[in-house]
Amino acid sequence: MTDRWALAPAEDGGVDVAPLGPDGLPAGPVVREEDPSRAVRSRPDVTRWVWRSTAEVYPRLLATGVRVERCYDVEDAETLLLGHEGRSGEPRSAAAALARLRGGPVPPDPPQRSAEPGAQSTLFEPQGTRLPLTDLLTVYAEQQRRHARAEHPDRMRLLTAAESAGMLVAAEMNHAGLPWRADVHRAVLHDLLGERYAGGGEPRRLAELADEVSAAFGRRVRPDLPADVVKAFAQAGIKVRSTRRWEIESVDHPAVKPLLEYKRLYRIWVAHGWSWLQDWVREGRFRPEFLAGGTVTGRWVTNGGGALQIPRVIRRAVVADPGWRLVVADADQMEPRVLAAISRDPGLMEVAGRESDLYQEVSDRAFSGDRAQAKLAVLGAIYGQTSGDGLKNLAALRRRFPQAVAYVDEAARAGEEGRLVRTWLGRTCPPAASAADDTGEGIPAAEEDTGDRAWVPGYASTDARARGRFARNFVVQGSAADWALLLLAGLRRRCASMAAELVFFQHDEVIVHCPEEEAEAVVAAIREAADLAGRLTFGETPVRFPFTTAVVECYADAK
Repeated sequence: MTDRWALAPAEDGGVDVAPLGPDGLPAGPVVREEDPSRAVRSRPDVTRWVWRSTAEVYPRLLATGVRVERCYDVEDAETLLLGHEGRSGEPRSAAAALARLRGGPVPPDPPQRSAEPGAQSTLFEPQGTRLPLTDLLTVYAEQQRRHARAEHPDRMRLLTAAESAGMLVAAEMNHAGLPWRADVHRAVLHDLLGERYAGGGEPRRLAELADEVSAAFGRRVRPDLPADVVKAFAQAGIKVRSTRRWEIESVDHPAVKPLLEYKRLYRIWVAHGWSWLQDWVREGRFRPEFLAGGTVTGRWVTNGGGALQIPRVIRRAVVADPGWRLVVADADQMEPRVLAAISRDPGLMEVAGRESDLYQEVSDRAFSGDRAQAKLAVLGAIYGQTSGDGLKNLAALRRRFPQAVAYVDEAARAGEEGRLVRTWLGRTCPPAASAADDTGEGIPAAEEDTGDRAWVPGYASTDARARGRFARNFVVQGSAADWALLLLAGLRRRCASMAAELVFFQHDEVIVHCPEEEAEAVVAAIREAADLAGRLTFGETPVRFPFTTAVVECYADAK
């Protein structure tokens, strides 16, 4: 009895299923099942289901209480394989893969669906073109051969398995939702913004701050219009290019303080105000749509809802159910530890093998104990800040950790020269022109405000140096994303026998919602999953990936 089966939805609402042999082709007859959930339930020995798209199949199964152990997502694998083969941007659907294989005209991918606030049913609607099971398995078998031709076949297979596991986790998180107290959220908004005026206008506090800004300039100014603010400063004899915080907070003018406060509260009102609450919170849960592997680097994004940019003050509304707790875990200095693992630099691996403060350890070895300088040097090496003081810091880092700096330097050269750049497992950074329009919602606000977009996932530039800076970061950030997928897969498996549920993830943070009595076991599971992910991703190295973990009732109390 094979433990690997394929499943393809049929037009009549049923599914076709078949056992698979080692070559990826059917090892038995194709069977039609009218009920998808029964098709899976009746085969408990199947450990891996092969299907076209997790987003097409798995939400329907979850809605009936059916979970699967593992899957292989054919269209996600096609995306990874096309990238690895230097063909990023070609249609990724299973139908397109079949057409390429048979030498026929390749259909374009269907347009990406936008999330619809308040309509959970949109998660269950199939997207893309269905294929008969036999055609789907023709594509799957060819993908197995393409994996074997990869630069590092075993790593590429692991990456595909990890990404498919991430698709399962994302679907389960979408199904569970993040616990959210609407009454607490409303109270926070009232405290911050004051009363709402009829007709949907600005709430009281924003109106008051707008009046203060206008009074400071001596004329009516719309603080929500950057061009109006820049013009007002110019009339006051102060030249500013934008209204970004970093540019105006040092300006000596009485309008600055109310303007900055207005910008902070305005963002909350627009992004997480009363309308957002009505659209995205239902039955005590915030329900965005998490998308695994939504960026070039493999970082996740959300399709609507802005789940990856929840302001700290709004996190007060993320409250565990009665008798339950939130286990909030942050990976400590993840990307420098990943750099140690992928570069195999002996000195940096020794530092990253300890669960103590990595930047302090680096500072003791290369910067005379100056932790701030050490942190700037390490992050500068990763993000490409290699001029001015950054160049001096990088030189000191290179003397002490030459292999680590050489690794990212080589990635930068490859990016500048237009060569393919890969993560440790084989995720591939395409040429800049193919990476456009891929930023999603995963850019934290603080990073948006830096004005430095060269490293942002999906940033495309014709400037060779900008491409090099992106590639320099890609090998680290992308390898960190690969490790995080295996962390999630391991954590999911360890929590399978518990009531605990994964409810939130961004690149270095995970939240598990669990009964209070399971919290200690969940903390241990996170630690064990992180250790296993490190070994699976990078092999046996001294590098460790510790987490700072908090068991809280409210998300805002975790930091």
